[in-house]
Amino acid sequence: MSSKRLMRRLRTFMVGSNKFILLSTLCCVFFVSAALDTIAENQSIRDGNTIVSSGGGRFELGFFSPGNSKLRYIGIWYKKISYGTVVWVANRDLPLNDSSGVLKIVDPAVLAIFSGENRTVWSSNSSLAATGAVVAQLLDSGNFVLRHENDTDPSTYLWQSFDYPGNTFLPGMKYGIDLGTGLNRILTSWKSTNDPSTGDYTNGLDPSGVPEFYLRKNSVINFRSGPWNGLRFSGMPNLKPNPIYTFEFVFTNKEVYYTYNLTDSSVVSRMVLNIYGVLQRFTWIDHTQGWNLYLTAQMDNCDRYALCGAYGSCDINNSPACGCLKGFVPKYPQYWAISDWSGGCVRKTQLDCRQGEGFLKYSGVKLPDTQHSWYNKSMNLQECKKVCLDNCSCTAYSNMDISGGGTGCILWFDDLIDIRDYADNGQDIYIRLAASELGENSITILEDSSSSAYDTYPL
Repeated sequence: MSSKRLMRRLRTFMVGSNKFILLSTLCCVFFVSAALDTIAENQSIRDGNTIVSSGGGRFELGFFSPGNSKLRYIGIWYKKISYGTVVWVANRDLPLNDSSGVLKIVDPAVLAIFSGENRTVWSSNSSLAATGAVVAQLLDSGNFVLRHENDTDPSTYLWQSFDYPGNTFLPGMKYGIDLGTGLNRILTSWKSTNDPSTGDYTNGLDPSGVPEFYLRKNSVINFRSGPWNGLRFSGMPNLKPNPIYTFEFVFTNKEVYYTYNLTDSSVVSRMVLNIYGVLQRFTWIDHTQGWNLYLTAQMDNCDRYALCGAYGSCDINNSPACGCLKGFVPKYPQYWAISDWSGGCVRKTQLDCRQGEGFLKYSGVKLPDTQHSWYNKSMNLQECKKVCLDNCSCTAYSNMDISGGGTGCILWFDDLIDIRDYADNGQDIYIRLAASELGENSITILEDSSSSAYDTYPL
């Protein structure tokens, strides 16, 4: 074969090979792009690789090391803004010591992280059985879901990270309890900025009595939200309609949860329980390239749980802030005088369930702790008052829902704890007092929620 013919064949082969390589590359790029947010059963994510949510590309999932730590975790963080703002960590209490980690789907439909020695470091759990091919997908909401390959219905997810939050509450998340399964989605602080392991603080919904959120340091209550009153949580008067997000509280016989959604998809907002036990909402400010503090759940010293003790009320505009409710006096006056209010207050006159007992209306307050309360969603205030008056153990009552003129009923049967006064957006409560505290030889009867403190009717 002549050298010219050989060169022509080589050129033809090289052109054909380049076309094949180019075509193969395009196919590969298309495949990766199409599956950028998803891993299938035969795929995995190794340390150094990530997947990015489709739609807006807002979130990224992969291995990372927080702060100056060298430990490796699987996490989700904001992709386009503020690299390093992590919103979820899978193996927060079980980190890897090196970069040998792998995340993949294993039978039966379980996500698992393996070390280089093929040791299972972390795995998801699900009570639902898979009936076909399964994929794991990172949604643009920040939710990492395990689902059937051809089924995108959220109600059929086999597992989702939104059910197991860390320190961050994202838009669209159901923050509360599934009463059917008992699943309670609780926020838990990081141990430090360099350590995402379980910290000292939790914030979660307690369904005892009327549901409300309790922020605890270990087992000790630091703050509570107050019950939902149809407009907001009784203990969060700064939670108001706003142009950034909408919010709602869902309370059925199947589930109880709080959720919010952004009104503008270009806005970025998140709620975080920080390492100091403070619950804060942040919004991203693009032109400053930083997070702006929008709202803090705990507003001031009066939000410290039970600061003024039983039957005490806190008013941040007073000095001292704590005082006893009308009809009550300090239990330990000598301690009260030195600003130790933890002993609370006691009645001037004890109740004896005799004729003449009635109720005094207190307005503009945070309702007391509802852990041991009773409620009825359909009663009106007059019916609520009657049920309380007829039960000698009932210490107070209030509307459950103050929207639309007021509906529902809450009854308290124990000491009234963690009351505070508000200048705006407080609520009315009616507290049981002895006849002598209401007026001698009189019966107190409340006509409706707009009546004055009490009406007396001579015997």
